[in-house]
Amino acid sequence: MRIAEVNRDTLETQIRVAINLDGTGQSSFDTGLPFLEHMMDQIARHGLIDIEISATGDLHIDAHHTVEDLGISLGQALKQAMGDKKGIRRYGHAYVPLDEALSRVVIDLSGRPGLSYDIEFSRPLVGDFDVDLFHEFFQGFVNHSLVTLHIDNLKGDNAHHQIETVFKAFGRALRNALELDGRIVGKLPSTKGSL
Repeated sequence: MRIAEVNRDTLETQIRVAINLDGTGQSSFDTGLPFLEHMMDQIARHGLIDIEISATGDLHIDAHHTVEDLGISLGQALKQAMGDKKGIRRYGHAYVPLDEALSRVVIDLSGRPGLSYDIEFSRPLVGDFDVDLFHEFFQGFVNHSLVTLHIDNLKGDNAHHQIETVFKAFGRALRNALELDGRIVGKLPSTKGSL
């Protein structure tokens, strides 16, 4: 089974992440960051990944440490749950619209961390959530899952719509990449023989 549980305990945050890559999209979040929880729910539902996350952090300072560490912890859990990666498709992509907004996400479960992130938000805050923190979330995720991730918001006038299309596309691209390919059972999709 492709499941994992990660506990991250620092002076700034205490985080527990449990995931099942072959789930049904069930999720449970307790982070103190409702807008980010709404976005992470998109990963679960569109990726068909069961995700449970609880976190406490120094939100009295700001949300930076908690958001970044949530990305780190989710990345660690993904890396652990993928195991040896034999039989996976490896690559995934998705385009997702929401009204006027459209985003594209492409992922390679390559074993090499890399983030290309191109979003020009229409405003700096959604409610009281600083949209700059989404870059920190994805950078932490990429660095610890060891994946290559390209995120492009192609259009959008509403910052909520912009980021929601990104998270939905991310969930769908991740689902594609994690799917087992019946034509390569027990093999790695790599000419190098390692991912």
